[in-house]
Amino acid sequence: MEGKKKFSLFSAVLSVICVVFVAEAAAPVAAIGNSQYFWWLFLLITFLLPYGLISSELGTTYIGEGGIYDWVTKAFGHRWGSRVSWYYWINFPLWLASLAVITPDLLATIFGVDFSTVAQVIIQLIFIWVIIWISFYPVSDSVWILNGAAMIKMLLAVLIGGIGVYVAMTRGMANEITVPSLLPSFDLNSLSFISVIIFNLLGFEVICTFAGDMENPNKDIPKSIIVAGIVIAAIYLFSAFGIGVAIPTDQINTGSGLMDSFKLLTGNSSGLFIGLMAFLFLLTLFGNMASWSLGVNNTVCYAAENGDMPDVFAKRSGKNRMPTGAAMMNGVVASIVVVLAPILPNQDLFWSFFSLNLVMFLLSYVPVFPAFYKLRQIDPDTPRPFKVKGNKATLLVLTILPMLMIVTSLIFTAVPLQFDSASLSEQLPITIGAIAFILVGEFIIFYLKIKKKGSKLNVKKN
Repeated sequence: MEGKKKFSLFSAVLSVICVVFVAEAAAPVAAIGNSQYFWWLFLLITFLLPYGLISSELGTTYIGEGGIYDWVTKAFGHRWGSRVSWYYWINFPLWLASLAVITPDLLATIFGVDFSTVAQVIIQLIFIWVIIWISFYPVSDSVWILNGAAMIKMLLAVLIGGIGVYVAMTRGMANEITVPSLLPSFDLNSLSFISVIIFNLLGFEVICTFAGDMENPNKDIPKSIIVAGIVIAAIYLFSAFGIGVAIPTDQINTGSGLMDSFKLLTGNSSGLFIGLMAFLFLLTLFGNMASWSLGVNNTVCYAAENGDMPDVFAKRSGKNRMPTGAAMMNGVVASIVVVLAPILPNQDLFWSFFSLNLVMFLLSYVPVFPAFYKLRQIDPDTPRPFKVKGNKATLLVLTILPMLMIVTSLIFTAVPLQFDSASLSEQLPITIGAIAFILVGEFIIFYLKIKKKGSKLNVKKN
């Protein structure tokens, strides 16, 4: 007899918060300035609302481990499903590497020591492979990690927001809030950070891949998305306001923004409080990576089992059926990235790796929204426990708005629109890296196509 599922609605809500709320992305958003408040509200309405509704419908209609791969494949076929699964997967080891890069700095803050380059690489590799080890176990076994990380994230966000408001009230506003400053800024620097806000709002579909561990997925999935969406929006706005009113925009560092914010707000670069904040922040990185690895690995493994990713991703543990092949590949790719990092040109490695992961991640979502609309047309009879209400025109608007936001943000993040040396040195590596990974994906699709043809010929011969 199967035991009682451990993944309750409360755990589902906290897991969504753990997945979606990205504490380390606070700095790039704060760098936008006062217009960030406009962009938060604008994207909450034009992106988060339709995205949350669409994820709730698709996640409860097509329950399984495939997630966005399954939705896109059903709508547009295996070739597009393969593309989505590749983009969705490759972003994760890049993101894992970007967080591994900042781990030595956090430990240096906690213990008050400096690490050599070799020691930093060793620490980064340990961080990566601890995450891989955690991903060998079912989400229900790791639920305490997800719940704990979610609670710590909310605590850090409330603290940074609260301290920021207190500092602004006692020392004065760091950035003057005027009507013109609140209006959107359309300079290329600010627009390139809009993708970070969208990134901060993505991930609701990951909860759908946990359906097998949930008590009542048809009811818990939409409830957890709605409740967590409201909580996340409130947390983001409060923490963004606290940072914005207390810290001058030009003092925010994109690589270590949250910790820099605590240091600037308290006027201390070390001490018990700063060390504790660094430790808690480090714990949230483990929780974030653990939650994402479980969703990403399930999706890419499912795709591989359906012939849309290389066989190595289809390998599962004989003990608990976890996707160990995908997990090991995460570790291999992330390890290669951090080992090569010291020989790369001196730049903000966190932002470089994070931006590249951002581009690949956003690319995987582009087909999801038209897939929702098409599935309504070609598969109207499948029961939909949660169904987005509206006529065809309404559904079209819900489809086009979030997709348009993603495409626009991709252009400003990955396409060089300024050709001065500073802009090119920062953005061109991201462009080249994104093109390289897209080409690798197309090669994989071509290889799998040839492999499938060979399998069919062998079947006919036999």
